[in-house]
Amino acid sequence: MILAHDLGTTGNKASLHRDDGTLVAAVTVAYPTRYAAGGVAEQDPEDWWQAVVEATRALLARADSAATAVEGLVISGQMMGAVLLDDTGAPVRPAIIWADTRAAAQQRRLSDALGDDAAYRILGHRLNPTYSIEKVMWVRDHEPETWRRVARFGVAKDYIVQRLTGRLATDRSDASGTNAYDQARGTWSTAVIEAAGLDAALFPEILDSTAVVGTLRPAVAAELGLPVRVQVVMGGGDGPMAAVGSGVVAPEDGAYVSLGTSSWMALATDAPLLDPALRTFTFDHVVPGLFSPTATMQAGGASVQWISEALAADPARPETGARVAAAGVDVDTAGLYFLPYLLGERSPWWNPDARAAFVGLSRHHGRDALVRAVLEGVGFNLLSCLHALRDAGARIDRIDAVGGGAQSDVWLAMLADIWGIPVRRRSVVEEANSLGAAITAAVGLGLADFSAARALSRVTAEFVPDPDRHAVYSARHRAFVDAYTALEPWFARKGS
Repeated sequence: MILAHDLGTTGNKASLHRDDGTLVAAVTVAYPTRYAAGGVAEQDPEDWWQAVVEATRALLARADSAATAVEGLVISGQMMGAVLLDDTGAPVRPAIIWADTRAAAQQRRLSDALGDDAAYRILGHRLNPTYSIEKVMWVRDHEPETWRRVARFGVAKDYIVQRLTGRLATDRSDASGTNAYDQARGTWSTAVIEAAGLDAALFPEILDSTAVVGTLRPAVAAELGLPVRVQVVMGGGDGPMAAVGSGVVAPEDGAYVSLGTSSWMALATDAPLLDPALRTFTFDHVVPGLFSPTATMQAGGASVQWISEALAADPARPETGARVAAAGVDVDTAGLYFLPYLLGERSPWWNPDARAAFVGLSRHHGRDALVRAVLEGVGFNLLSCLHALRDAGARIDRIDAVGGGAQSDVWLAMLADIWGIPVRRRSVVEEANSLGAAITAAVGLGLADFSAARALSRVTAEFVPDPDRHAVYSARHRAFVDAYTALEPWFARKGS
């Protein structure tokens, strides 16, 4: 048996799998995020750890499985954050997660030193406050007392792997999401680290995602209720892990979209894809030798969650599914647009100052129209992402959907009409990341190869675009882009 943990933005989605990756049981343990003005987004690494402990024990109890049957444990995690550790491996402050956009000044410093185009060619990513190295620089520049205690740096899954095994390391997928990784060389970038004014000793060793890092520390094994002999596989970032869980493990497998808190489109390629306009980026895939060109927006599912909470009588019970379903029935959003930039934006604008806005509100627009405008706004932004991936050389003529938002027939049908290509729901939906992690662990333990991923999920529904609705949406997408373009100068003046 294999235990997989996916440290997401809202909680740890953990799952228990047979040795071939087949899902046995799954459980989610939530944890909080602190959002504050100025682009603050932080989590407590101790909350991640407690979620791993609680989920592990719950899975073993739910599956009625003997702990002795567990052979491997693996972690998938949210990417692009910064967990700063002292010389004992303990966090010196809350983790700064991917959604945090405070490090604009640090990004500008790197841009001045390296040049944006040159940095993009080194990193496969553009310089931006949402990446790890800028966040590390921000702590150094703004929290000198804290900085004096910092000895090492990692991201979410690295911290948990260290706590499990006592060894701090990262993998190529997460390294490629730090803005400090030379993608062509497969090593930390000396040029970027020197431009940041950081010590290379801060950065962990880089392993393959399939590498066995070690076995459980005795005290940790007792806390989890597992044998000490359980092997911990390095794992990877949640984006490339979702690709594996979606069956996208080779270039011929096509593209997928993840409709989670953040939302993204991605595929597998033999080489990085560089967009002339720097709108997209490329992770290293968890499959050795492959890459995962990606376009990610900050607040996809988060926008839907926000509007559901904002309209709910009790924000703790937003009934998101019912809101989305109601928005699909004969709701008029003509002239109404939602710019889904609650957390600034990555693809396609790369603008941390961007903010969400309803544009074109009229007196007749009610709750259902607001919800539908949010669903359409996310779809329009992802259409811009689709265009950017195609401009970079990707061929995408259909797309498979995973993530919580993929449970909605209304939304998937709407997205097919907006994008003008078939959208297919895969059976994993919420478990794509942890399934990808389990398959990665099975490969690392010599139990399977990555091709097994294709058989572990299936297409359960397909939504084909209506040509007439697509034509209308194409025109509305142009108006959506115009609305952002018109407001961009205002965002710059009034930005965070």
